Amino acid sequence: MPTTSPGPARSHVTPATPAVTATPAVTATPHLLDNPAWASLSGPHAAFAVRAGAHAARYDPDVAVFSAIADPADARSWDGLHSLAGPGGIVSLSGVLTPPPGWDTVWSAQGVQLVDTSLRAEPAPEAVRLGTADVPEVLELIELTKPGPFLPRTIELGTYLGIRHRGRLVAMAGERLRPPGWTEISAVCTHPDFRGRGLATRLVRAVAAGIRDRGDVPFLHTAAENTRAVRLYESIGFTVRHRPFFLAFRAPGGADDESATQI
Repeated sequence: MPTTSPGPARSHVTPATPAVTATPAVTATPHLLDNPAWASLSGPHAAFAVRAGAHAARYDPDVAVFSAIADPADARSWDGLHSLAGPGGIVSLSGVLTPPPGWDTVWSAQGVQLVDTSLRAEPAPEAVRLGTADVPEVLELIELTKPGPFLPRTIELGTYLGIRHRGRLVAMAGERLRPPGWTEISAVCTHPDFRGRGLATRLVRAVAAGIRDRGDVPFLHTAAENTRAVRLYESIGFTVRHRPFFLAFRAPGGADDESATQI
């Protein structure tokens, strides 16, 4: 889920979340951004969902790698996830998760979730809308810059904008997860030969302008170790909200080999 490329640290607050007065008898309702893939697959991205009952879902494997469960504390969620993965299958999740016995952690990484609190969103006149015909070139740029997973149909998840130099795609950014009321900015990347020119920042502002136009709030993820990206995002108007883990688990019952299918 992390994305790279676009400060002074700001307080880690949750914008747009009403204050909750905690009492021993009251539990705050979880925020949609605590489980954004589930909120997306259960809402605006339902058409891309492959479901296992009411408790587990994943994106179509040509669209995105993410799986999601309704409640990590509910055994039915893990049972549904197992049926989606198959024995020995690998699933990608986010959050603070402790799987049931038999699930193996394949990898984990600390991430940072940031939300728009004061971003100056504006169109980028030089940006062009990217479509399915651009996917081969997009995948080349993704492979070179490695901002995070991008699959042949990821571009269907939302608006993707690019900047070209003499016809060559040199920078891009777009929309990925869509919990109701929110849209994730993702695949923010710039060709190494064109870094330092502010292209990624202009694209982030332009993608955010489209998100705001439909009434959503932009947010994004990056790797916690990418402190440069975190500082840059903070400097242009994002605030750290949450520090989730990105994880991959191997489902019980399969051979421990490299042939397992990632979903």
